[in-house]
Amino acid sequence: MNQQPPNQINIKIDEKVGEGIYANFFVVTNSPSEFVIDFGRMLPGIPDAKIFTRVVATPQHAKQLLQILEKNIEAFEKQFGEIKVFGQQDNKSIGFKQEPHPAAKS
Repeated sequence: MNQQPPNQINIKIDEKVGEGIYANFFVVTNSPSEFVIDFGRMLPGIPDAKIFTRVVATPQHAKQLLQILEKNIEAFEKQFGEIKVFGQQDNKSIGFKQEPHPAAKS
């Protein structure tokens, strides 16, 4: 008999899924019970982004995804150097500016 070692998962992937989908646009939303991660593409000259895949996960699985991505990015950068994210600054707000309330001006 051919037995698997404990804690080993046999993973199967459909050929079409194995081809993958290119994404350069991501939207993450959440509720108390789940995280929704949309993967899409934005193309130059086309005003609309199209979502191609949606993944719904528990908060625990979303955190595990974050941890495994951090681990893999760290390993990648050790081997190939820092990944630069162009057009993005630390602590940069996205889409909203905090302006003082008009009544607060003296």
